[in-house]
Amino acid sequence: MLILANVRERWSGFLGAFVAVLVGVALITTTLVVYDSAKAKVQPRYQGTAALALPPHAVDVGGSPEDRMPWSETEAKPLVSGLEKVPGVADAVVDRSFYAQAIKDGKPVTDEGALESGHGFSSARMAPYKLVSGRAPAAADEVVVDRTLGAAVGSELTVNITQGHEQFKVVGTVDGPGYYFSEEFAAHQQPGVSTIALLPDKGADTGAIVAAAKKVVGEHGTVLSGDGRAELQPEYIEHKRFLGVQLISAMAILGLFTTMFVVASMLVLSTGMRRREIGLLRTIGASPKQIRRMILGEAAVVGLAGSIVGCVAGVVAAPMLLSILKGLDVTPPGMRIDVAAWPLLVASVIGIGVSVIGAWTAGRKAAKVAPIEALLDSRSANQGMGRGRWIAGLSVLGLGVVLAVGTATSTADNRINTAIFATMTLIVAAALLAPVFVGPVGRILTAPFQRGGKAAAVLVRAELVANPRRAASLVAPVIAAVGFAVLLSGMVETMRVAYPAGEALKVAGQTIVTPDGTPGNTDEVVAANPVGKATLPTRAFVEPKKARGGESAGAATVLDVLGSRDPKWNKQGQAVLGKKTAGQLGLKQGQEVPVRFADGATVTLTVAEVLPDDPARGDFVVARDLVRAHDPAALTDDVFVPADAKASAAVPGVALHDAAEFALADYNTDAKLTDSLAMMLIVMAVGYSVIAVANSMAMAAHGRRRDFEVMKSAGGTVRQLLITSVGETSLVVAIGAALGVLVTLPPLAGMAAGLSEATSSDVSLHLNSGTIATAVLGTLAAAVLAGIAVTAKTLKQQTA
Repeated sequence: MLILANVRERWSGFLGAFVAVLVGVALITTTLVVYDSAKAKVQPRYQGTAALALPPHAVDVGGSPEDRMPWSETEAKPLVSGLEKVPGVADAVVDRSFYAQAIKDGKPVTDEGALESGHGFSSARMAPYKLVSGRAPAAADEVVVDRTLGAAVGSELTVNITQGHEQFKVVGTVDGPGYYFSEEFAAHQQPGVSTIALLPDKGADTGAIVAAAKKVVGEHGTVLSGDGRAELQPEYIEHKRFLGVQLISAMAILGLFTTMFVVASMLVLSTGMRRREIGLLRTIGASPKQIRRMILGEAAVVGLAGSIVGCVAGVVAAPMLLSILKGLDVTPPGMRIDVAAWPLLVASVIGIGVSVIGAWTAGRKAAKVAPIEALLDSRSANQGMGRGRWIAGLSVLGLGVVLAVGTATSTADNRINTAIFATMTLIVAAALLAPVFVGPVGRILTAPFQRGGKAAAVLVRAELVANPRRAASLVAPVIAAVGFAVLLSGMVETMRVAYPAGEALKVAGQTIVTPDGTPGNTDEVVAANPVGKATLPTRAFVEPKKARGGESAGAATVLDVLGSRDPKWNKQGQAVLGKKTAGQLGLKQGQEVPVRFADGATVTLTVAEVLPDDPARGDFVVARDLVRAHDPAALTDDVFVPADAKASAAVPGVALHDAAEFALADYNTDAKLTDSLAMMLIVMAVGYSVIAVANSMAMAAHGRRRDFEVMKSAGGTVRQLLITSVGETSLVVAIGAALGVLVTLPPLAGMAAGLSEATSSDVSLHLNSGTIATAVLGTLAAAVLAGIAVTAKTLKQQTA
């Protein structure tokens, strides 16, 4: 009851922490709700199936489950036969997916899912999609299409497939997306079997079908039913989901860090301003344990209240975040918000936990307050740095420096994350060590104004020098706001210069043939450009070595295998490996390795060479013809035509670029998303920190009521006191902004150094001055307005 009474009595002192928890929990709730809503759902084309039989998983080099290893026709045939005999199964359909895209008016018809739009006609029954007109295809040159394509039955349609443009006769239309060919044609395009769909009889028991199907498949694969069928997703949807989840995860991590940082600094500030009150409680007999329990209990109540309101606000804001993500094109089609219980529970636990943890440090210090403190100024303990804070600050600073140095040596995939973690660490270090800088910097910055004999400058200087720890608590959210603005905008600006320059240098003098409206280059495009690099990628599986007794030693390892037409690598029966991949697979030059391809066939290759890693060459390179023979559906990457040869754009669906155009186009593919991601994170981090700054300044102004009363009684006018408040606030923000910029420069410099090495070009550090200025001015405006509002209200009440 005492805790609740304290919270009611001192609500203004807890308002800042309450708002910080509310905003933090709202951010976390919104991101978790959207994350949960983005989970994979059963695709419409599988809605009419009772179950899906899939091959066994392969693993990546780290041992995590990845792609499923297709069955060969020979392996799949007895499985299909056995599954067709399962009671309740009307048919077992081999579902094949491959590249197919209509060409109209000389241009590819826009289709995000074109890479997997081709199927055998039996696959239409899985949805089921029904024939609207015409009949099923019977010959290799016949096709059934979606009625929305506008192709009439009996007409000729140009369809781009892996081999290139081919003419097909439209013999029917269906009420669903896709291109449906004869089963023989589909088997030629995709000979491997990756999915067998079980179509149920009307009224059949799905559970019984699944149980019987598992017995038929046995250890040769897996049977999925219900929501488990959502595992099968088109590649473009998975890519969108991946991008969206990355964005949501970054927002959640940043929101969690900012919440912890802001709430902790506010609770420390609030508790520090109550030393006289706590000293009085100690005088009347309160034990240190009771003081700690009171502080933690108050924090828990504030955290609970903020979490409840924050969860409601987060749920309300979720549709807005979903709308933003849809605008960025990083959501699966048809995604909608579904509010489950676990995001609300997790966000609430975080809100309460962060409040209690943030109050723990403040509670430890408060418990050490002696009864005599009741007779002293509540700010008397705000001077200097304790030993524990020195140790913590220097330790965190050391860790931040190590991470900043590591940014320069990190891989491309880890460089951004390392820079963010380094900045977070240095922000914490700056907040812990801020009392060391506040006093000296305050003296330096106020020195010029003292010569005029103005009282305001003297008072501001005295406040900062006498109470550096209170000022440091006010500086902390400013450091976070400016630090994240500098980091995120600086990363974008630096990468904007580095990546195009590095890519252009790599392909200087060449003409690049790129897909234009298609997911890749067909064999027709490659044939029109017979000279130059034309890599044909596929996913293949390195089968494990046999253990004693002939048993398999484990799951197969899935790899990106590249088919090359370069005479140095295009040698039948041989493979060239990068050093890292060879080490992960335990292979050496001259050894033989069995490789299983997309058609389910296994080919034994000899490791011809193990070379230093080179992304331009690839980590597992084989002859191009070998890949084409075992993966008829694979599309070619960009074709790089050397300067002494002429590139051709005669085939529709391609574009030609020089080195600079290619580098810029390649960067711009992800630049829009990167810029939007950075801007969202900047707005979130700076906006949250600005709220914290405003709350902190309001709390500080409210806590100095007695100071204002004394200064007013000594002859200070309202205008002078407001000017003093503005001056002190501006100085605090200036110090925080300077520290925010300083702690961000080392990670950004490390990132620039790493990019210089990765791109083989001279990359310098670039900052976005407009974003930095906006962050600083926005923080300053919020702090000044909050300080003036509370100060003016306090002075008005004192006058009344």
